[in-house]
Amino acid sequence: MAGSGGLRKDAERNRARIVAAAREVFSDRGLEAPLEEIARRAGVNIATLYRRFPDRAALVEAILTEKMTAFAEAAERALAAEDPWEGFSACVEDICAMQAADQGVTEAFTTCFPSSAGLEEPRARALGALGALVARARDAGALRADFTVQDLLLFLMANAGVLRATRDAAPDAWRRLVGFLLSACRAEAAGTLLPPAPTADELHQAMLAVHPFK
Repeated sequence: MAGSGGLRKDAERNRARIVAAAREVFSDRGLEAPLEEIARRAGVNIATLYRRFPDRAALVEAILTEKMTAFAEAAERALAAEDPWEGFSACVEDICAMQAADQGVTEAFTTCFPSSAGLEEPRARALGALGALVARARDAGALRADFTVQDLLLFLMANAGVLRATRDAAPDAWRRLVGFLLSACRAEAAGTLLPPAPTADELHQAMLAVHPFK
């Protein structure tokens, strides 16, 4: 019994080291970072990593489910803001700041994980809250009438691209982008007729293709 208990404790320690290393590596290098690098930082061999996590998707789920849940909770809190525009704009800024702080989160917001209920459930919850935020700000006359939740996902994709290009050279450039985007979607800026937003299905297909796990 003592022997099996020791093995379980070793396995738990290895799992904790892998999770901690993955959190750092995904934050620094994104979700497609080599698993060998995670194993190296954790001080285990790659076979041990695969015993704890059978594939990349399982490891990503272990790292990002908590962050995606925090994202959903932030969107739900924004719905309680007294001013619909303040709630909407503060939520956009918070989400984009979360992207800027963690490269793994940047990719998680613009990628679909259909085989991972742990990630897709809080994502669906967050999208529901974001849709309600958009509708509330639009109904209050603060957000342009043609703005959709798909446009908000385009914001996150645009911010992800800016972060990839400027993370080292100009790490605060994303703040200017977000400021311009928020200014452009206020109701008083709606004088120009825009092309239609992509459909929810089109964006879903786009996000499925962004970072397919191999």
